[in-house]
Amino acid sequence: MQYLISVIDDDVSKAADCDGSAGSAEATAIDEFNEQLQAQGHWVFAGALGGSDTATMVDNRGDTPMVTDGPFPESKEFLGGFWIIEAADLDIALRIAGDGSKACNRKVEIWPVLQE
Repeated sequence: MQYLISVIDDDVSKAADCDGSAGSAEATAIDEFNEQLQAQGHWVFAGALGGSDTATMVDNRGDTPMVTDGPFPESKEFLGGFWIIEAADLDIALRIAGDGSKACNRKVEIWPVLQE
């Protein structure tokens, strides 16, 4: 079973990254977590995302596409990155998500990826 672990970022975490107070220790912890995922066979892929000010919303449900700057929801929290992992069951995925949260020093949210 595959799971999406989404990293929930916020303005406080983003500010800490910008002033250098958290960046290098968190980057090292994330690298170690990624290596652990790979060694244990849980790794599928992962990625960090640009800040919320770099997002673009595209809505083509009407007659013409609408393109607007920034994410649609007005929120202090935003998607900062993600992992796609392989885990035998939800309990293992939750343990991995907990380790990921600790490594990146952010809240995470876990979703099962639907298989066809």
